[in-house]
Amino acid sequence: MALPPTRPNQPFMSVSALEAGTLHLPGALFLDPAPAEERWECPALSFLLRHSTTKDAIVFDLGIPSNLDQAPPMLAKKLAYFRPFRVLPVADYLQAAGMDPATIPRVIISHTHFDHIGDPAPFTKATFLLGADGRKRVEYAYPDSLQSELLKGFLPADRIEYLDASDGRWAPVGPFPAALDLYGDGSLYIVDAPGHVPGHINVLARTSTDGGWVYLAGDSAHDLRLLRGEARIAEWTDPHGSGATYCSHQNIATSELHIERIRELQKDKRVRVLIAHDSGWYHENKGGPAYFPGELQSL
Repeated sequence: MALPPTRPNQPFMSVSALEAGTLHLPGALFLDPAPAEERWECPALSFLLRHSTTKDAIVFDLGIPSNLDQAPPMLAKKLAYFRPFRVLPVADYLQAAGMDPATIPRVIISHTHFDHIGDPAPFTKATFLLGADGRKRVEYAYPDSLQSELLKGFLPADRIEYLDASDGRWAPVGPFPAALDLYGDGSLYIVDAPGHVPGHINVLARTSTDGGWVYLAGDSAHDLRLLRGEARIAEWTDPHGSGATYCSHQNIATSELHIERIRELQKDKRVRVLIAHDSGWYHENKGGPAYFPGELQSL
């Protein structure tokens, strides 16, 4: 596996973590094996990425929305698995740190699960980039009708760009079969990340002129033990007695294949991989220099 080499005067992205709220994940819903009582407080990580030459800014994911108390009863029942929440709107964090969210030209949404959609309204000039296979979830709240009240109208229809990995602009990068070179200069790639939900996308960003990278993996894995091969993706039976089997990933085999590709990427010691719910990283770094207005140090 080889990542794209640097070019003369290579542009890159500075990457800063943003506070976007926390939730609690029950280990048994995501990991096999996991102690039945295991729960961990984890972030819903969001990131600000800034292009080194154009100074263009992008936000990746928006964390936990502030309207969860308005969720309909069926969704509220589902959300109970992940409480308590700590809601910290990304736009408020940016504003407090000196950046007006209305100046952000693009927001990438990895996928439309509740803990990634946040509060988009303050990003009044942004184009929202989503994977094309997730379009039905935005336009019809299908197939997850439980989230329909949160998803209905949550993005302005005239400012959504759906990214289709089959449209001819995408090409292999490193271990990944399909990636979009967003700026055309090798600084940031949007990566097709199938398996979790339709349209799930990740970001691979160059963080230096000499070979440093960060991979923002979203919900490709919910815990580092999956990336380390210490656990498998969990399946569980409906606790309310229907006998139905559930999983946090819609296609386990495809998710496991994507995880294998991330493991291959990690063989490059200059690539930092961050998953959306990395509890350990969050508790080690919150409030520190990795958070905007600071930035992640390139490996």
